[in-house]
Amino acid sequence: MLLDVRNLGGKLGRPVSMTLAAGECLVISGPSGIGKSLLLRMIADLDENTGDARLNGRSRMAMPGPHWRRQVMYLAAESGWWAETVSAHMQPLPDAAAFLPRLGLRADVMDAPVSQLSTGERQRLAFIRAAIRKPAVMLLDEPTSALDPASTGLLEDEFSRLRQTGTGLIVVTHNADQAERIATRRLFMTRDGLSEAR
Repeated sequence: MLLDVRNLGGKLGRPVSMTLAAGECLVISGPSGIGKSLLLRMIADLDENTGDARLNGRSRMAMPGPHWRRQVMYLAAESGWWAETVSAHMQPLPDAAAFLPRLGLRADVMDAPVSQLSTGERQRLAFIRAAIRKPAVMLLDEPTSALDPASTGLLEDEFSRLRQTGTGLIVVTHNADQAERIATRRLFMTRDGLSEAR
């Protein structure tokens, strides 16, 4: 099993357990405010939690936090940017540049100030920034919330490409049509925890 989450608890209330296989896309849905984003952040060990998570059988407690988060990477709907230009965030730069046309982005966007980008451009570029680091698992929180249908389709194509390389995806989305398109398995979150979506 690629990712094995065991009795993850804390602010969520009832502990949560789940598994994710290599190349799988697990979609989590549920009401707003139920804790879906918090769950992703807890899996990434960004928020305080109890329980354990294992990547390829190795406990996250057996590795430094930054190493875990590089392999199990959380991507927020609105990611942070710390440098003035896009290119300063992208390493290796040639890998990032190769993504641009596939996501409908112009080549010169790499030289653009982050402050001048649209929300949709920032969202797609944040995905590129994460994907070029080749994590084993990507935790995607509403990854297309700011995108038009065409751009959404392009990003969903990238999800498929990642899955073909063995990357595991956990995606939180309120878009039922999107969940139907991309999921290999679906879970629904309530105050009582996670259950298989019907």
